[in-house]
Amino acid sequence: MNITARVPLTSVRSYDGANNNLAKPAMNKAGETYSRAVQPAYTDSFESLAGADRANPRTISNAVCAQSELTTDEHQLSAFSWTWGQFLDHDMVLTPSGERPDISVKVPAGDPHFDPRGGGKAIIPVARSLGKYVSGQREQYNNASGWIDASMVYGASPERAAAIRSFEGGKLKESQPGYLPYNVDGLDNEDPFRGDPTRLFLAGDRRANENLALASMQTLFMREHNRLAGELAQKYPGASDEEIYQSARKVVGAQIQKITFDEFLPSLLGKDALPAYEGYKPDTDAGIHNIFASAAFRMGHSQVSRAIRRIEENGDETQHGHLCLRAGYHQASERLISEGGVDPVLRGLSEYLQEKTDTRIIDDLRNFLFGAPGHGGLDLASVNIQRGRDHGLPSFNAVREAYGLEPVSDFSQLSDEKAVVDALKSVYKSPDELDPWVGFLAEKHDADASVGPTLKKVLADQFTRLRDGDRFFYKNDPDIQALAPDIDNTRLVDIIKRNTDIVNIQDDLFIARDDEPFDDPCRS
Repeated sequence: MNITARVPLTSVRSYDGANNNLAKPAMNKAGETYSRAVQPAYTDSFESLAGADRANPRTISNAVCAQSELTTDEHQLSAFSWTWGQFLDHDMVLTPSGERPDISVKVPAGDPHFDPRGGGKAIIPVARSLGKYVSGQREQYNNASGWIDASMVYGASPERAAAIRSFEGGKLKESQPGYLPYNVDGLDNEDPFRGDPTRLFLAGDRRANENLALASMQTLFMREHNRLAGELAQKYPGASDEEIYQSARKVVGAQIQKITFDEFLPSLLGKDALPAYEGYKPDTDAGIHNIFASAAFRMGHSQVSRAIRRIEENGDETQHGHLCLRAGYHQASERLISEGGVDPVLRGLSEYLQEKTDTRIIDDLRNFLFGAPGHGGLDLASVNIQRGRDHGLPSFNAVREAYGLEPVSDFSQLSDEKAVVDALKSVYKSPDELDPWVGFLAEKHDADASVGPTLKKVLADQFTRLRDGDRFFYKNDPDIQALAPDIDNTRLVDIIKRNTDIVNIQDDLFIARDDEPFDDPCRS
């Protein structure tokens, strides 16, 4: 990428998302409540969980979401798709929850994973999302900046942003050359294992250490920032640290937007899912909808495979081997530095197919999330269902109607897989009871997409509004047109080649190079 602009810039984003829309400065500001595309359906109309008459979430998970065989994406989407989706989600969404797990899911007696002895007292801990009362009803809030603004790289507060910066030459801190800094200052960082906080990487988002794929993306864009800062410092030796930092930050944010709208979304939703960009529309409500944050964009949990594949430049498995997902939770800092770095992980993401977007969830997420059952392990499917009810999400049919689609009267209208239809019928009396997250995953996919029509509508609507309502969207930002006039030619592969030793990799990283499922090294 050619850096051509002069610094200083004409404007910069706030860290927390405030003051993007000058008429509505709180829009998508960290700490503000999610907006609603469809009215909540709290059982008591203002705060108690929705779906009081629906089946137990773990019962639904066992019946609908259990997975025995790998199911790969029909459009050959690579594992970069789910990885980018998680990386992007952490830019836009962070829902805080309370300390007390007051909506824990009761585990059915005799559950083979969580209650094998049949005691009947096991639970899957879930804490209520923190909420505020707006017009008499509970609304959850977002601790991330709601814009696509690279806050997962830079932080959504001045304090976190400062902790990541070196304040020398506009660069971000590194623990050693090319790696994220350690969290030596005790900032808030996710770690369910409650280990030494200083052993974890520090990034803009607190969840950066969750898995090796995500941490590799965080590392990649930290490197790209520092590469840009070095280029700017050479070009403008009189520029200040702040000027260089903000210029590089602006370019990285533009790159993330470009990749999202020109590579990630078209590969997932189809090329024409979003209307063409017509310029900034200040009257657009760009707020993050609760249905998007709490159900729709959790689709990625279905797309994750059991293994993080690690590949050498010649295509061979590395000496450290592929890593089972469950074996690497919150170990990114140790494993990336001591087991070959990010290059093998990024090669692996490009090679293999992601899982099909469907109701089936791998055991690493459904039974062993962050540990074994009874030892901190969770069922992410149960958590997602319960979280939707916690947020008052109405039925899947209510969501369909809110987005202009006809409600379904029979489960066979959703899916043409008999096993899926039978599973849904075994736990839901009718489609009018269906939890939205389950419905999104159960839908038969559109021909040009890897998702069904309802999920496609929700995602296309959210991303269109985020694009059109963003005053700093890269196509509307004069600084970007001056700083990086060739931004439209930038792809994710370019950023990888500039910041790693990877050479042998395809141009379209969201389509797997190998269209055959690889032998699963983590098969239970």
